[in-house]
Amino acid sequence: MMGKVAMNKSLFENQQMRLQLVANAVQQQFPENFLQITWPLNELTLVCSPVDIKQLLMFLKQDASCLFDQLIDLCGVDHLSQPKRFEVVYHLLSLRNNIRVRLKLPLSLGEPVSSIVDLFPNAGWYERETWDLFGIPFEGNPDMRRLLTDYGFEGHPLRKDFPLTGYVEVRYDEAQKKVVYEPVKLAQEFRRFDFISPWEGMLQLPGDEKAKGSKP
Repeated sequence: MMGKVAMNKSLFENQQMRLQLVANAVQQQFPENFLQITWPLNELTLVCSPVDIKQLLMFLKQDASCLFDQLIDLCGVDHLSQPKRFEVVYHLLSLRNNIRVRLKLPLSLGEPVSSIVDLFPNAGWYERETWDLFGIPFEGNPDMRRLLTDYGFEGHPLRKDFPLTGYVEVRYDEAQKKVVYEPVKLAQEFRRFDFISPWEGMLQLPGDEKAKGSKP
């Protein structure tokens, strides 16, 4: 048991050393474009500007101290109350060095990001999904269409200001013999609930008559 713990500790220390080399290499290569290095839960997170994002990712992929040759995930985040409302988050994996890195890209509303399909071909689907759900545009994506919602869908459903009911609803129109889109119509006015238990309005709750004769 002690040997396994020691082996895991040694592996962790080796990974931390490799990640520190990655952080140092990125700082030396991109001193002006770099914004912040953080280590949440001992994981390397690089927070940078969208300027030259492709050059940074190319460096992370090709540099000998990095070799992050796999894009594991690309997603969006909506921070509604912040000036830089959105984030694009990249997760990269280096199989050769057995380390991972997270890259965050703060963006303003409508600010475009360069597509990285030419560096990581699987990014095409991730970028389409992020555009569909958050409305973050990726310049250079060869097929920037909606992915999870319908072609007639309005808005971007993972934005925090998107209404829960949506903007339109669909139904099959028998007369037109096709699916039609219509504005959402609620069946009733929004009701306000006070969340008070209906039992609290009763003079006597069921079972209280048994408690009256019981001793404390």
